[in-house]
Amino acid sequence: MSRSREFFLALALGAALALPAAAGEKPIGRVPTAEDIARWDIDVRPDGLGLPPGRGTAKEGEEIYLARCAQCHGEFGEAVGRWPQLVGGQGSLTWDDPIKTVTSYWPYATTVFDYIKRAMPFGDAQSLTDDEVYAITAFLLASDGIIAEDFVVDAKTLPAIRMPNADGFIDDPRPDVPKGEPCMKDCVAEVVITGHARKIGVTPEEKARPATD
Repeated sequence: MSRSREFFLALALGAALALPAAAGEKPIGRVPTAEDIARWDIDVRPDGLGLPPGRGTAKEGEEIYLARCAQCHGEFGEAVGRWPQLVGGQGSLTWDDPIKTVTSYWPYATTVFDYIKRAMPFGDAQSLTDDEVYAITAFLLASDGIIAEDFVVDAKTLPAIRMPNADGFIDDPRPDVPKGEPCMKDCVAEVVITGHARKIGVTPEEKARPATD
């Protein structure tokens, strides 16, 4: 949800709660305070809007990462068990079975901060300080050589970092609902197969790629 939409929803909620209750009815809830809205308003846009004050480097983030993140994601971001792999996978996006990680797949460095800030660590979300989130973000980016270990990540420098897959996404052209009567016959001159389920191991048959632990 965008920051502007959250703001107007909060205003609408406040206005609704401020209306006088009908005779004999007890109002439900209360008008949100500025502090309430500030706790909700923590999303960060790709261009960096929403990034809080603070800073961090990979060297600072390594110790924090080992203490708060490595249990699930591995000491080097390689993942533990079925938890997501965070680093690696550079150059694999053209493979039949690409390795999609924070550093190989995500197009914006600001998204790394945004996700860690809102959702991590698992089970204790939003317990990290802004400086800690900046430092962990720097550690992950430096782990794949996107930035140097002593590079200072903050609200000014983070949006300027160019990710390896920055050009790998295209704008969504929707709404793409065709106008007029739908075609029901001879609509496609030629069917082109662009993917094969067997190659990526999702076909449940003997020739499918064996499952990995």
